Amino acid sequence: MVSGQNNKLAARTYQKQFAGLAQAVFNVKAVFGPTFGVLQALDGVQNNKTAFSVKTNNVPVVVGKYSVDANTAFGTGTGKSSRFGDRTEIIYEDLDVPYTDEWNFHEGIDRATVNNDVNAALANRLELQAQALTRKFNKANGQFLVDSAAEDLGAATDVTKLFNAASKKFLELEVDVPVRAYVSADVYNNIVDLGLTTSAKRSTVSIDENGVTMFKGFTITEVPDQYLAGSQVIFAPDNIGRTFTGINTARTIESEDFDGVALQGHGKFGQWILEDNKQAVFTAGVSKSTPAK
Repeated sequence: MVSGQNNKLAARTYQKQFAGLAQAVFNVKAVFGPTFGVLQALDGVQNNKTAFSVKTNNVPVVVGKYSVDANTAFGTGTGKSSRFGDRTEIIYEDLDVPYTDEWNFHEGIDRATVNNDVNAALANRLELQAQALTRKFNKANGQFLVDSAAEDLGAATDVTKLFNAASKKFLELEVDVPVRAYVSADVYNNIVDLGLTTSAKRSTVSIDENGVTMFKGFTITEVPDQYLAGSQVIFAPDNIGRTFTGINTARTIESEDFDGVALQGHGKFGQWILEDNKQAVFTAGVSKSTPAK
């Protein structure tokens, strides 16, 4: 018997079920869900490097001036000039978006020792694996945002100064979608305790519930430190990225080594933000003035 092969042992696949379960758990527990949207889960990986392709175009928009010159398109310019000016050809290119990492799990359920219904145990373990994957994706997505940030805005100790600077950045970029500030517990509490957040200024901060939803035009989301990749704040517009996973395998196989089944899973995952949109991602607290990359 060759080690590692199925050798015709009874097997059941759970790729579709696990894809749906992973999406459901991710959509509830994803820390950076507003930025990356719902988890794109694929049943099977057709390409071991590329997750999907998008059409991109980097031709800048040029606003010209209509010509009324007598010799443009008329007179001596007939047939060899245009009053609309130079014509720019628009061509879209295919951009391949790669997977960036992999995941797997390998567990065993022995009927003699599990002390539970095998199917119930399988359902429970698949849900717990989906939760573990969500935590893994949260860490990876946070690291991706920090690595993609156009700039670190410096220390996060003075939250008023920091959020004023961030507000100006997004104003100058003319970002016209909601922007979120993912903040550490320390920064979150500093905002809640800030003297600016008072009922006299119609602030919606609740000291009793230690809650704040908006500050200086940013939606505030408190994030565990483990997901912030060494930063104190990550500023990012909503819905500018995508996160995805391809599920190669989610299965059970009757084991020859014990009276039960092996639960196995393997897949790939990654994140993506269009390069032009990365200029609207900022961090704070990574360093005082150097870029976050």
